[in-house]
Amino acid sequence: MNSGLFKNIIVYLLVLLAVAALIFSIFSTTPDSTAKDVTAIAAEIKNGDIKKISIDEDELTIEYHNQPTERSRKESNVSLFTTLEELGVSQGDLDKIDIEVVPPNAWSDWGTVAIAILPIIVFGAFLFFMIRQAQGSNNQAMSFGKSRAKMFTGDKPTVTFEDVAGVHEAKQELAEVVEFLREPEKFISLGARIPKGVLMVGPPGCGKTLLAKAVAGEAGVPFFTISGSEFVEMFVGVGASRVRDLFDQAKRNSPCIIFVDEIDAVGRHRGAGLGGSHDEREQTLNQILVEMDGFDTDTNVIIIAATNRPDILDPALLRPGRFDRRVILDKPDWRGRKQILDVHSRGKPLASDVDLDAMAKVTIGFSGADLENVVNEGAILAARRNQKQIKMVDLQNAVEKVRMGPERRSRVITEDEKRLVAYHEAGHALVAQMIPESDPVHKVSIIARGGAGGFTMFLPEDDQTLVTKTELQARLSVSLGGRAAEEVVYPSVTTGASGDLAHVTQISRAMVTQFGMSETLGPITFGDKEELIFLGRQLSEQRNYSDDVAEQIDLEVRKLVDEAYERAIDIVTTHRDKLDAITDMLMERETIDSTEFASIFEDDDSSISIDKVSVKPESIFDDSSQEQNPPVSPPSTAPSPA
Repeated sequence: MNSGLFKNIIVYLLVLLAVAALIFSIFSTTPDSTAKDVTAIAAEIKNGDIKKISIDEDELTIEYHNQPTERSRKESNVSLFTTLEELGVSQGDLDKIDIEVVPPNAWSDWGTVAIAILPIIVFGAFLFFMIRQAQGSNNQAMSFGKSRAKMFTGDKPTVTFEDVAGVHEAKQELAEVVEFLREPEKFISLGARIPKGVLMVGPPGCGKTLLAKAVAGEAGVPFFTISGSEFVEMFVGVGASRVRDLFDQAKRNSPCIIFVDEIDAVGRHRGAGLGGSHDEREQTLNQILVEMDGFDTDTNVIIIAATNRPDILDPALLRPGRFDRRVILDKPDWRGRKQILDVHSRGKPLASDVDLDAMAKVTIGFSGADLENVVNEGAILAARRNQKQIKMVDLQNAVEKVRMGPERRSRVITEDEKRLVAYHEAGHALVAQMIPESDPVHKVSIIARGGAGGFTMFLPEDDQTLVTKTELQARLSVSLGGRAAEEVVYPSVTTGASGDLAHVTQISRAMVTQFGMSETLGPITFGDKEELIFLGRQLSEQRNYSDDVAEQIDLEVRKLVDEAYERAIDIVTTHRDKLDAITDMLMERETIDSTEFASIFEDDDSSISIDKVSVKPESIFDDSSQEQNPPVSPPSTAPSPA
């Protein structure tokens, strides 16, 4: 039972007992309103009306010859016989009646005493509980600056390195830290110094927190975990106080590990506040810097931190001596995805047709969390169909659901609108089929998913980190294939290609301003961009070029888009029969796979290639602005104003 609830119940019982005792004491000492006076009793004795008198301490029971029995009281500590004698009752009168004296009861005296002091005891106990409650609240207020870190001893590990897959190098880096804690003599004998801190950097869902849990399970030493946001409060000095308390606890339990999740909450650049003020967050950061590498450095405490925003961390936090190692956890390649799928499919009944290698191929760009979600969604779909095993089709549907959202078969559209969506998706697929540099078509569907009216899914042959200019030009044409099909077939274009146009504009502008793929402007980057490295999001751009150069950039972007659009129009016009065939098959089946799609082109070997262009190192993706090869065309929102 909760201790607080137990204390409250005790307090309520004591209050109830006090009230009951008080009521009992009042009513037990109240004299009977019908009791006779001793003077009247003396007169009745003289007249011979009384037969018997029983005396029980101060209580009198009077029995009459011809009347009902009555009760009365006498004064305490006063003899009844003395009082009657004073009232003129003679001994002869007393001899005529039967007088009985009841012996006193010792327990009755104790009960009287208990009744008298019970309210005092109960009130004192109630007052004691109230004081203790107030002291507890005061202690809670005084402990506001205490650390809220949770401590794990590591005796019963729930996650180990075997549960982490797809990040072999990161596991190796952290395994060395664990080994240093287990066998420090092995390193100290060679003069090696234990790393002070390990910073895990990577996009969301790539296993930073999971890897920290594995370290906690493998190390076998005390493990403190806390979030960066738990340090900072509205009161000044609380964050720094909590940092001091956390490291004090860690030193008392050393060797140990401290894990700080989302350290960017307190580790941002100092001086970035309003007016560069020295705010509470900066005091917390200063205390962390001192604790990690100050004068007191003879501690066996290792700090592991995780963030997906390393670009905003303070440089003093990242220097050697504080965070000595920076472990990068990026999205896994196909081998890593296969290993992650193996881990998450343990203990799940998979059907014989499940091919995890094929699933790893079709999940390009998925993080570890995405892959775990795919396996879980596949199990849910199998359970929904009352199956005993998870089939390959369940996992394939789960991939599409995770990537684009659930199917919306209940969406009501007209037959004409459905055919327009079919022509749009057929345009994407046809242009991709006719350009050798494009990725193969994996699936085409006109079933609405999420916010898309239809989709065309591509399956690259291999993971791709470097993209050539020729391949980017192919992507531009494929993205514009849906718009080109609408223009060729219908008298007017629709709003269905809005997502495609945004995608094309983004790629073409990046080719000119970031990748140096413009023959006119040359291998130069334009604009100092402030980006979120791992989130792939641009915050702002500082212009470092003139208005004339800006005009040339716009012209080059338009030139790339116009060339790609003309190429898509040419393909759709030349192969109009194939476009109609794909559309008819989509109208009939709603979804066609790669085999059915390839059957349309069995007797056609024609394709249009782009002239090969020699690509310089500056014209391909670098690590800081890497773009994953998108296996799905931008969502088609169907030709409706919404």
